[in-house]
Amino acid sequence: MDSSAPDPAAPEADATPLDHRTLAVALLDIASDVRRKSLEGTGVRPLSNGLLEILRVIENHPGITVADLASRLGRQLSNVSAQLRELVALDLVTRTRETSDRRYVTLHPTAESLRIKTLLEAAWAGALSAATARLSPGEQAHIQASLPALQRLAAIIGEPE
Repeated sequence: MDSSAPDPAAPEADATPLDHRTLAVALLDIASDVRRKSLEGTGVRPLSNGLLEILRVIENHPGITVADLASRLGRQLSNVSAQLRELVALDLVTRTRETSDRRYVTLHPTAESLRIKTLLEAAWAGALSAATARLSPGEQAHIQASLPALQRLAAIIGEPE
């Protein structure tokens, strides 16, 4: 292989450096506004950000332990346990004792949780669709092209520390 050939995946040498602060603020603003604007019409009871974060981790990692959940979220075990009790009472999470070691409890989303996830994700997509329709075709193409990198970024940032 010719080592002098440019790497097509590598950023251009003269590319503008990524403005991490602007990216962070934009992502947080988008997430907050999409969530706020998309609850109407779903019939879903609003959940606090803390409960929603816990639920999304459990949905993405069924069978996670309480300790691993707390670690992944960077929260105190006692706080996570209290919020889990609320999610169990809402029939959104089940706690299962491991048969091989009764000390361990694993967490799983319920059918209701997955039903709500489907409703919310469709509502979030609708809110974004309405907003992106107001962008130029070029801006829409830039966002579409950035999706794989944003998905990879979400996976990296979501890794336990």
